[in-house]
Amino acid sequence: MENLFNKLNFLAPWFLRLGLGIAFVIHGYFKFPLPPAGLTEYFGLSPLLSSIVAISEVGSGMLLIIGGFIIGPIGNFLTRFSAFTITIIMINVFAIGHPDWFFTIKLFTSEQIFLFLISLYFVIKGNN
Repeated sequence: MENLFNKLNFLAPWFLRLGLGIAFVIHGYFKFPLPPAGLTEYFGLSPLLSSIVAISEVGSGMLLIIGGFIIGPIGNFLTRFSAFTITIIMINVFAIGHPDWFFTIKLFTSEQIFLFLISLYFVIKGNN
């Protein structure tokens, strides 16, 4: 069994990469057409900032996936850059959208914390 899973070891980061990348493409896609009314009305963000958020979500999700296919420093940079962008987005989601979560168990019972943690994984690990 150990031999089988050692041969499949290269797939483990791809599950995380595809899950995070697809999640962000979908989250961003549903904010179109620009500017996203939900962000501007609910959070009081400007139309420009709301549009930047939507484009950043789609772009970072796509770049995270694409970065995995590019071998070498360019692929590593794309992976880390897109993951860092996702990390910043998630910090803002917590700070602006759910500031009360920091003081409750809700933070660790939502999928947002896992999106944040997976993005940190790729910021640190890159394509290595």
